[in-house]
Amino acid sequence: METTLRGVGVSHGVAIGEVRHMGTAVLEPPAKQIPAEDAEREQGRARKAVEAVAADLMARGNLAGGEAQAVLEAQAMMAQDPELMADVDRRIAVGSTAERAVYDAFASYRALLAGAGEYLAGRVADLDDVRNRIVARLLGVPMPGVPDSDEPYVLIARDLAPADTALLDPTLVLGFVTEEGGPTSHSAILARALGVPAVVALPGAGELAEGTVIAVDGSTGEIFVEPSAEKRAQLEAAAAERKAALSTSTGPGATSDGHKVPLLANVGGPADVPAAVEAGAEGVGLFRTEFLFLDDSKQAPSEEKQVEAYRQVLEAFPEGRVVVRVLDAGADKPLEFLTPADEPNPALGVRGLRTLLDHPDVLRTQLTALAKAAEGLPVYLEVMAPMVADRIDAKAFADACRAAGLRAKFGAMVEIPSAALRARSILQEVEFLSLGTNDLAQYTFAADRQVGAVSRLQDPWQPALLDLVAVSAEAAKAEGKSCGVCGEAASDPLLACVLTGLGVTSLSMGAASIPYVRATLAKYTLAQCERAAAAARATDTADEARTAAQAVLSGE
Repeated sequence: METTLRGVGVSHGVAIGEVRHMGTAVLEPPAKQIPAEDAEREQGRARKAVEAVAADLMARGNLAGGEAQAVLEAQAMMAQDPELMADVDRRIAVGSTAERAVYDAFASYRALLAGAGEYLAGRVADLDDVRNRIVARLLGVPMPGVPDSDEPYVLIARDLAPADTALLDPTLVLGFVTEEGGPTSHSAILARALGVPAVVALPGAGELAEGTVIAVDGSTGEIFVEPSAEKRAQLEAAAAERKAALSTSTGPGATSDGHKVPLLANVGGPADVPAAVEAGAEGVGLFRTEFLFLDDSKQAPSEEKQVEAYRQVLEAFPEGRVVVRVLDAGADKPLEFLTPADEPNPALGVRGLRTLLDHPDVLRTQLTALAKAAEGLPVYLEVMAPMVADRIDAKAFADACRAAGLRAKFGAMVEIPSAALRARSILQEVEFLSLGTNDLAQYTFAADRQVGAVSRLQDPWQPALLDLVAVSAEAAKAEGKSCGVCGEAASDPLLACVLTGLGVTSLSMGAASIPYVRATLAKYTLAQCERAAAAARATDTADEARTAAQAVLSGE
């Protein structure tokens, strides 16, 4: 009998297939004492296992490229954390086996993360995956990971570690469903990059029996268990209609009456550029530069290395716009040489621009490298600072850009409610705004973007979040300046129309979402988008906002 479940749709498309569950490693090794003379050997075993897992994660990252590479390199750094390894050595010295020492040391660190505020608690899934891989290697049991199957299937998991998501084979994994996670979690972002339909934050997903046929609608978040032939036909027809619309949609982003809305790509490095170009991106709206700094947590990359990487991206978009975000370190992206290790709540501490202003040499080197990378190229370079709180922050960043001789537009990211509320003040110092809706939602609702339990509050359709977008866009219009969106909200085709109606001047997203957004925008006039935006803001919940906008655009 057909039943319907609802989670959070995070990656477009429809997948119909049999359920397969994610395999896990043995989580808890037996506790037994070893003689003192075996301690050195066990410490060696632990170090070899840690190095092997770190190397495997780095190799997976190199294969995956782009955003996935940055995430996996961060996991590799986690595996090699010197404090963790010192704890493992101590536990072995007092009689633990290598595998038990690793298990207990990671459990202790896990408790610290879980209690360090919800922002860092979101990294627990990544930490668990690293632990399971090391313990599995020491015990000689299979690594956790996707199931072996000769036939395509829908993958079900409590949560997906980045190492698994990054290398999913789209020819076998039709789609995936997780119990945990949120719309801006690592798994959601990587699913969109892969173009695999995905639904997260679905309570009870693990209870779906192996082999059960389900249909996953990654746009609506609906899961149809044992769908009828009629439902299958309906979903397949809708998917075919969307595919046909995508194939005929080309060129710059615009509404049906010709109002231009440039569609840009979010990239994490040179490896993401080919997909962006293929999708018809009109430039880059968010170039995340963290990937360069994750290679070595102990020091910043040289100016020469930065110039080379930046130029590869800039050269790919001649006459296009490339918006570079300077290093956003801190919180869930700690760097040993930059970020304090003892902050009680890193998400509300020294991160983003605050970190760079505390280390002006790192900021100066990055800005100088960007200036050199753009020399002689016809690209329109724009550089923005993350975590700008007020006009003082904006001025400090603009002054640093000028001091570095950077010939580019300087901008500020709006990720903190204060920046949205005082956007006009900030625009006295900078030339554009870029709304990072992921963090803006997180800070507006005090809801960690990695925690599935609060995914309702991470929904970019929340009317309060739409209000902040409107305030920012109105301020930019009053100052004659631009205001784009580079958060994951831009990847939702219906919401893209609402954002356009709110006055947003450009939209940036993962490359896989660009054709969907382009095709949807082209169906409606600017006036329809404005009416849909007004209807969404007049509601009280995210679901009501989505329904109201859909009703306006469908002419109901």
